[in-house]
Amino acid sequence: QVASEEGGSRCKESRAVLLSPVGRLEISGCETGLHEIKLPRTSVLPSGGAESWAACELCEGAEEPPEPLRQCAAWLRAYFCQPERTPSLPLPPFHHPLLRRDSFTRQVLWTLLRDVKFGEAVSYKQLADLAGNSKAARAVGAAMRSNPIPIIIPCHRVIRSSGQSGNYGGGHLLKEWLLSHEKLQKEKLA
Repeated sequence: QVASEEGGSRCKESRAVLLSPVGRLEISGCETGLHEIKLPRTSVLPSGGAESWAACELCEGAEEPPEPLRQCAAWLRAYFCQPERTPSLPLPPFHHPLLRRDSFTRQVLWTLLRDVKFGEAVSYKQLADLAGNSKAARAVGAAMRSNPIPIIIPCHRVIRSSGQSGNYGGGHLLKEWLLSHEKLQKEKLA
């Protein structure tokens, strides 16, 4: 259970697993919103494109997941299989304490979500500039490490100024796969 900001009450957390082209994504949340997406840590990613995973379905977890988890699954399914649909889909509401309290980390994550589009990449320094503090590239790195909702809040799109991909919570291979997936899908739509 996760403490709610309103009056300290606890929310009833549900968990589910989504089978995806990159492995099992564990999602958790409550009726109020999405708490977290846990990425698989793997040294080998499945071969083949996202098209081979057209189902991309919830396979475990709550029999009747709350609406934010259903919205999250629908958004992730579109991201992997029909990325052109993601801008028209509602984002699940977020209900993680980090995204609810005012902080530079929250500002950076919201800026990333709002300003860095599918198939784009931005350096840590560029994101610091966008978030209003050009000297905070290291703090941007810390914000990326603490992102509770990867893929939807696209921390994989933040790279080093040198053009190298940099670190990622799901590992280097997963970050490279996500960047490549977006590049290929964007080229198909062009």
